[in-house]
Amino acid sequence: MGKIQVNNIRVHSNHGCLKEEMLIGSDYRVDLEVHADLSIPAESDKLGDTVDYVHLNNIVKEEMAVRSNLLEHVAKRILNRIFFEIAPVSEAEIKVAKINPPIGGDVESVAVILQDTRDK
Repeated sequence: MGKIQVNNIRVHSNHGCLKEEMLIGSDYRVDLEVHADLSIPAESDKLGDTVDYVHLNNIVKEEMAVRSNLLEHVAKRILNRIFFEIAPVSEAEIKVAKINPPIGGDVESVAVILQDTRDK
């Protein structure tokens, strides 16, 4: 078993419940960790045997481009796509952080973290 992490994916998107968030958008940071059996690619040195982090990054960027009211919703959509499209992934954790959220205070970010495992 092993882990692949894709850290600090930066995107601009229009998630949120406030009208301003829907129109102007905000900056987001996404961190992703997936678990898979990496013993075969560790020996074979072939991209086709592993979890391609380019594919993971593309899933994140594409789902972050689809507007949601809640970070929980977009995070779950990302996890669902990972399990649907990338068979070797057995477990995944995602953190979606909104940078400088409009919450009436000096807050660097707010984040939602979801974890899930593949149904057997």
